[in-house]
Amino acid sequence: MTDQQASGKSAALTYTSYLALDEILAAQRPRSDEHDEMLFIVIHQVYELWFKQLLHELDLLQRKLAKVDTAHSVRTLRRALTILKVVVAQIDVLETMTPRQFTSFRERLDAASGFQSGQFRELEAVLGRRDGRMLKPYAEGSTAHDRITAAMSRPSLFDSFLAYLAGSGYDISATHLNRDVGEQWEAADDVRQVLAQVYRDDAGPSTVADLLVDLDEGMQEWRYRHVKMVERTIGSKAGTGGSAGAEYLRSTLFHSVFPDLWAVRSDL
Repeated sequence: MTDQQASGKSAALTYTSYLALDEILAAQRPRSDEHDEMLFIVIHQVYELWFKQLLHELDLLQRKLAKVDTAHSVRTLRRALTILKVVVAQIDVLETMTPRQFTSFRERLDAASGFQSGQFRELEAVLGRRDGRMLKPYAEGSTAHDRITAAMSRPSLFDSFLAYLAGSGYDISATHLNRDVGEQWEAADDVRQVLAQVYRDDAGPSTVADLLVDLDEGMQEWRYRHVKMVERTIGSKAGTGGSAGAEYLRSTLFHSVFPDLWAVRSDL
């Protein structure tokens, strides 16, 4: 027993203990002696921290939308967008690693793959993706499996936005408000008509709508930068863990998260 334990006193809070730096800085465990493996690990760990924060912010956003709190919804969306810009910009750092530098330790990754990021799949589910195939990499009962399943069972961000519009006085059909949120959302003409009115009114809800478009565009930018980074690093090779690599990533490009918000542009 230490003197501090005997006296009943807790250790004074420090910068290191508050941020758990001893644990964080010990979490980089390269499997080779190659210099660039450390960069690869750090970048991906930072991605996961930002994904965690994005999920945290989007949870708050959905709660603010439920309260029809436009001001705080706008602030939260702007923070999420700024985080997403940082996430995309980090690819610049990863691209300082040449193909030969990555190849020098790539075989040590075994079956590990970015496709296994449970937090990114959860983020996709929060944004509206409803696809049971997302669960395949995760054992049933695992934390990732449970969190993704839960996210696909809750209202998506667009469902929350529709409820926010209804609370703001717009005529959103009860069919949409009470839909099975476990099913993939399909763009609807009547929602597009309501969105056209939202933009004509040019008030708070139109600002929220435009920030959601920014979020959608940011996700598409992330996917594009990601696929180009993979192409310049490994070309057309298969990805780690048996993934299809760049070929699969290209198939995800230009898929709108909020299709109604893009379709309404033709009506304005």
